[in-house]
Amino acid sequence: MTNLLALGGLSPMELIIIVGVIVLLFGSSKIPQLMRGVGSGINEFKKGLREGEQQAAADAAKSAEAAKPADAPKPAEAAKPVEPEKK
Repeated sequence: MTNLLALGGLSPMELIIIVGVIVLLFGSSKIPQLMRGVGSGINEFKKGLREGEQQAAADAAKSAEAAKPADAPKPAEAAKPVEPEKK
């Protein structure tokens, strides 16, 4: 049976040890601040992705609009047959 808590091959005991070391290094008061920073960084990244997609869509629409012909070309007047040159 697979272990549902295993992330990347880590057992639950290893995860508890890792969390304990993090608490010892940063202290319990700093961890919420760190997580807020990580969360705001992720939100800024997602915002940048959305803005990039909107900009790409606007550029694509602008280039598609520029590619459209402004007016349909007028039909050419009756073409005259070309006469051969006389020597």
